[in-house]
Amino acid sequence: MREGVKDEKAFERHCALLIGQLRAAGLPSVDRQTGSILNAMARAGTFRLGGTLIGTHAFRLYAAELGETFPGTLAVTHDVDVAAFENLKLAIQDRVDPSLAETFKLLSLTPAPGLDPKGRPTRWVAKSGGATVEFLAPRMQSKRDIVKLAPLDIYAQTLPFLNFLIAEPIPAIALYRSGVLVQIPKPERYAVHKLIVAQRRTGPGLGKVAKDLAPAEALMRVLVEDRPGELAIAYDTAIKTGSKWSQAIKASLKQRPEIESLLRQVL
Repeated sequence: MREGVKDEKAFERHCALLIGQLRAAGLPSVDRQTGSILNAMARAGTFRLGGTLIGTHAFRLYAAELGETFPGTLAVTHDVDVAAFENLKLAIQDRVDPSLAETFKLLSLTPAPGLDPKGRPTRWVAKSGGATVEFLAPRMQSKRDIVKLAPLDIYAQTLPFLNFLIAEPIPAIALYRSGVLVQIPKPERYAVHKLIVAQRRTGPGLGKVAKDLAPAEALMRVLVEDRPGELAIAYDTAIKTGSKWSQAIKASLKQRPEIESLLRQVL
C-alpha cells in the first residue's frame, strides 16, 4: 500500500508538471471554484460513469483537442453543465462514490428550487454565489421532463437534441492542479448542435443566438481544414435525423452565411 501511495504521488507530480507546461503554452485553464467542482466530481466517478461536460467549459477544452485558440469566444462562466444518457443504467452496474449529494455538500452547493412538483433537484448552486452545476439528459420518446441518472444517483432535466451532442464523447483534461480527466462532446457534433439550439431560443433568449453561432463558426473554421470528413458526417447525421433538425440548421445558416460557406467546402 505504501508503494502504491508513493507511485500515485509521483504520478500526480508528473501530471502537475505536464499541466503546468500546457498552461504555459497558453491553453485556457479553469478558475479555482470550477476546478474544485470538476475535480470532486471526477474523483466520485461522474465522468467515468458517463457524465459528459457540455457548454462553455467543454468549448474551452477544444483548444487542446484541436491545437487552436479561440480568442473572443472563451468567456469565463461558473456554470457547469453535465449531460448523460438515462439508459446508461442498463449497461453499467456501478455508482458514484461518494454520492454527488455528499460531494456537493462538501463543496457548499445546495439544491436549487425548480418547477418539478415532486421537488427533484437537477440544479445545484453555491451558497456564496457564483458556481452552479446542472444535470441534463436527452429527451427521448417518453417526453419526461425529469429523469433519474442511476449510475450518477442524480436527477436530470431532459432537453431535445442532446442525444446527438453527447453521442461518442471524447476524453479531455481540464487544467486544474494535476489535471482533471473529463469527457466532452466531439467538436464537430458540438458545432452542429449549436446550429440547432440557436433556433430554439425564444423571448429574452433571442439575445443569445449570436452567442450560439459564434462558437459554431469558430470550431468549423478549424474543422474544415483539419477534420473535414468528421464535420461532413456530423452535419449529414443531423440533417437526416428529422425535419425539425434540418429546418433549425438551415435557419441558422441563413442567419450566418459565413458558416454556410464553410460547410460548402466539405459537403
